[in-house]
Amino acid sequence: MKPCAYVRAATVDEATAAYAGHYGAHYLGGGTNLVDLMKLGVTAPDTLIDVSRLPLDGIEERPDGSLRIGATARNTDVAVHPLVRGRWPVLSQALLAGASGQLRNTATTGGNLLQRTRCPYFQDTGKPCNKRHPGSGCAALEGSHRDHAVLGHSPHCIATHPSDMAVALAALDATVELHGTDGERSVPAAEFHRLPGDRPEQDTVIRPGELITAVVLPPHTAGLPAAYRKVRDRASYAFALASVAALVDMDDGVVRRSALAFGGLAHRPWRARHAEEALQGAEPTRAAVKRAVDAELSMAEPLRDNAFKVPLARNLACEVLTRLTGRP
Repeated sequence: MKPCAYVRAATVDEATAAYAGHYGAHYLGGGTNLVDLMKLGVTAPDTLIDVSRLPLDGIEERPDGSLRIGATARNTDVAVHPLVRGRWPVLSQALLAGASGQLRNTATTGGNLLQRTRCPYFQDTGKPCNKRHPGSGCAALEGSHRDHAVLGHSPHCIATHPSDMAVALAALDATVELHGTDGERSVPAAEFHRLPGDRPEQDTVIRPGELITAVVLPPHTAGLPAAYRKVRDRASYAFALASVAALVDMDDGVVRRSALAFGGLAHRPWRARHAEEALQGAEPTRAAVKRAVDAELSMAEPLRDNAFKVPLARNLACEVLTRLTGRP
């Protein structure tokens, strides 16, 4: 690791001002991903701006029934919070499906959203990677890509996003609050991460220097039947081959509204809008659910080694949706 400067911010404004004043700065929260990347030589910030002691770790219910989760709230604290477990259980399930207990005790909400792909070619500085060095190529295309994307990838990058939490937030219609030197703004969680296109080095729509201050869970998704399921190579401490976050709102035997998001299939959590549209107003028979999920996965473009992800995701989504609609 190369030497770098260290700044401990006392306020949000102080943090963003410090970022603007230090070339090559990175924010440091829990550090569970950033420090690993520094050790590997993938990331070499000139300045670390420590935001871990900012007063952003609160979890508070607001008068409109939404829940605001501060950016430095630890993953464990969010997962076990009574309001999260009781009203948005899909988020709790997703968090508990990720990483290890030790990591969840340190990792933060904001850092979870900003964690970078675990593509082995991104983490190996001896291999070409457009995400690490734009224009250098993508070694995964002709290499080992069993774990890589089947939706939304490009010739420039086929990596997947690793977060479980982000998949649940996409399904929950959560928003991400940002603070920069130009002020504050909110971005839907489903639109916070971007597809690679020809700029795979940009994981998110966050602007230079902006700091995540919170995520907000809206009241309209509270209390709905919901679930997060994840398939991985071993029982714990492994990233998703495929995962599903789903919510279903039923009315007199038909689907009034549903939300479905996939993880492990794309460069970002994949909100399945086509499947949701197909289910709206439908009686959720097994055949109808399968048709809806197939409508989404028909867009998949599997690679040489990962075609298995398509039926895996289909079976997973169908199982979760049929259980949520009371038709196991």
